[in-house]
Amino acid sequence: MTHQIKIIPSNHSFEADESESLLDAALRAGLNISYSCATGGCGECKARVLSGDYTFIQSNDYKLTEAEKTQNVIPLCSVMARSNLLIEAKEARSAADIPRQRIAARIAKLEKIGSDYIVLHVRTPRSKTLRFLAGQYVTLSIDGVPPRDMAMASCPCNGMIVQFHVQRNERDVFAQHVFEKLTTGTNVTIDGPFGEFSLDEDSKRPVVMVAQDSGFAPVKSLIEHAIALDLPQSMLLFWVASTDKTHYLSNYCRAWEDALDLFVFMPLVLNAAMSLADAYTQVSQQIIARSPVESEIDLYLATPSPLGGLIAEAFEARGTPRSRIAITNTC
Repeated sequence: MTHQIKIIPSNHSFEADESESLLDAALRAGLNISYSCATGGCGECKARVLSGDYTFIQSNDYKLTEAEKTQNVIPLCSVMARSNLLIEAKEARSAADIPRQRIAARIAKLEKIGSDYIVLHVRTPRSKTLRFLAGQYVTLSIDGVPPRDMAMASCPCNGMIVQFHVQRNERDVFAQHVFEKLTTGTNVTIDGPFGEFSLDEDSKRPVVMVAQDSGFAPVKSLIEHAIALDLPQSMLLFWVASTDKTHYLSNYCRAWEDALDLFVFMPLVLNAAMSLADAYTQVSQQIIARSPVESEIDLYLATPSPLGGLIAEAFEARGTPRSRIAITNTC
């Protein structure tokens, strides 16, 4: 049986089955609930039940105080719903609400995409999953190579398996190691998250996203988070590729386009016959021409700074406020 759970003060809501914890259900729905261990040991996911019935599904090492018990405080990771519930809980609303974490993890899978890209699947311990906002990045440290800042390429709804996109680059020691030496089971340390390139979850404005090459990674995280939240507005994705080969996960984009009524994918390729500056100018003009004409949009750019600057200036000239343009520089 499924029950409706409403959270205050955010007024967010989600559905929870009687077979899962309230924390798991909230995370699956894309909500940024405060938590740490998810196993009943830390108390970070405490919430107060204001109405409705529930039952405990696991014992807790963390001991609630008598005052907390009197106020109907529960650890969300250890409770499942027996009816519709109204709860008071903490949610992360910005990057400042996400604590910095240092987690010892392992490489769970190396998924080769064509000849030039690998998707790293990194598994964190169940007792210490990674909390992050869609669009943020972390520092990955692997023995034998310099640490590397990497954007998360997966939804925050699963902090146990985190994805990263690595592009082949002979001048990049980290990338060379990933392609030539890295194996599953290798230890990796995650330090972070960092960055404020994140989704405005309260906005109902149409969304335009632009990524270039592996800048698709943070944009993929944003899109999967928006899907988990079931946001109602339209989304338009421009993926600019240096060559035809760098739309390396276009199948994901086509699947989103098939499944979502208001999602449109537009692949673009830089003109190799032009100088880079001229190619950037041309593709920025194409993006402007194919975008919604209204200024009331939210714009997300995950591109090298020259392209991002051109696009941002063009949208500002059309009336989009700078406050609604989020940029992460991918070079």
